[in-house]
Amino acid sequence: METVPISSSTARQRYRLRWVVAVVVLAASTIDVLDATIVNVAAPAIHRDLGGGAATIQWLSAGYTLAFAVLLIAGARLGDILGRRRLFLVGSAGFTLFSAACAFAPSIGALIVFRALQGAFGALMIPQGFGLLKEVFDDDEFDKATGPFGPVTGVAMLIAPLLAGALVDANLWGTGWRLVFLINVPIGVLMLPLAIRSLPRGASHPGVKLDFGGVGLVGLGLVAIIYPLIQGQAAGWPAWCFGLLAAGVVLLLVFLLWERRRKHSPLIEPSLLTNRTFLGGIAVTLALFGAFSGLLLCISLYGQLGEGWSPVHAGLALTPMVIGMVLGMVASLALVKRFGRHLLHAGILFIGGGSTVLALTLTGARTSSGWDLVPALLFIGVGVGACVGQLFRFILTSVTMAEVGSASGVMEAVQQLSSSLGVAVLGTIFFSAFDRHVPTHALQITAWACLVPLAAAFVLVFRLPMQPRQEAH
Repeated sequence: METVPISSSTARQRYRLRWVVAVVVLAASTIDVLDATIVNVAAPAIHRDLGGGAATIQWLSAGYTLAFAVLLIAGARLGDILGRRRLFLVGSAGFTLFSAACAFAPSIGALIVFRALQGAFGALMIPQGFGLLKEVFDDDEFDKATGPFGPVTGVAMLIAPLLAGALVDANLWGTGWRLVFLINVPIGVLMLPLAIRSLPRGASHPGVKLDFGGVGLVGLGLVAIIYPLIQGQAAGWPAWCFGLLAAGVVLLLVFLLWERRRKHSPLIEPSLLTNRTFLGGIAVTLALFGAFSGLLLCISLYGQLGEGWSPVHAGLALTPMVIGMVLGMVASLALVKRFGRHLLHAGILFIGGGSTVLALTLTGARTSSGWDLVPALLFIGVGVGACVGQLFRFILTSVTMAEVGSASGVMEAVQQLSSSLGVAVLGTIFFSAFDRHVPTHALQITAWACLVPLAAAFVLVFRLPMQPRQEAH
């Protein structure tokens, strides 16, 4: 099968199951989001049961997202080499297996290792999704097929804490927190046979080689940045932390130079490095997801560690954010054609406004209830809902079929890297203040700090065209 866009009539004749493909890819994206966010609520219970310090709680999230980000770009390229169908099936099987392994982890160290392996197999599965959709949908139907991804992914991100809290509190059969890692198993078990039946047998390209030098450079660079950010506070910020951070930045710069000069089988398609819309969207993603992911973790930790809320209470406290997100998504679908990138600006302003309201609400307070957080969380949810789906449209509609494998890998990798950085940086700020101040003050400082990446995201949106398809045409 040629890996080029096909006409709508051809798609109907040759891909009768193309909407099943869309459901399979959406299910894969959903279980990835569930597993990346569900630990936010379960982390305190895991900490009480298996031990570990503040850094351990951060590693439960960052270990998954870091492994995902490090291997994701390589996973996208392997899909081009070995075939996207094959990589998707291997990745989804491994992801499901290690989801179950997390539930039976005997120690905190084993759990973090299993989380990292989950991320590794997710890195094989996720970047194949949009390439598979490009193979079976033409441009018009592609927009319809990818339309639900932003809303469904966003809702899954916020429903996950509610579900995790309910399961931890229910303590079914004495499992406690372990049941939260089994949520993905039935989805994975149902998804695999559907994938085997429906996914197209796209062409592989064995002549294309994996850029091991690029994989090594980006992997070492990301680890060198994330590790000291998480461990630095517990270690007292010794000189080696700052040395590693500097080395990580240098390694990532060397990686970009390596990719620009590599003539055969680069890890990232060179044309993407000159695609203004793609680079602008990636930069916005890096700032936006870092702010949101880090703040979401800190709000969950604040409720359980600071206020003594139960896991289900902590999950329910995020309900206003879910409602706001749904409202923002619905509004964005109706307004994106009229306002274009200004809709992203409005969404970021809503998130920033919510963070500001959160900080002001906690100023001078020694305690707070879930009701006190409602206005701030509602604003944040509306902003995230307005931004996420439309931002992905700007990124995905700016690339060609030849670039889609590499582009989707970079996009997902940056999203995961952003989450890791947000958890590391904002989590470190939160725990540093938590050790010396009342919990309300710790979350207040974190909310103010969140405005820095949001301001960067707001400015970076100006690099995007007014409408998603403007540069594509």
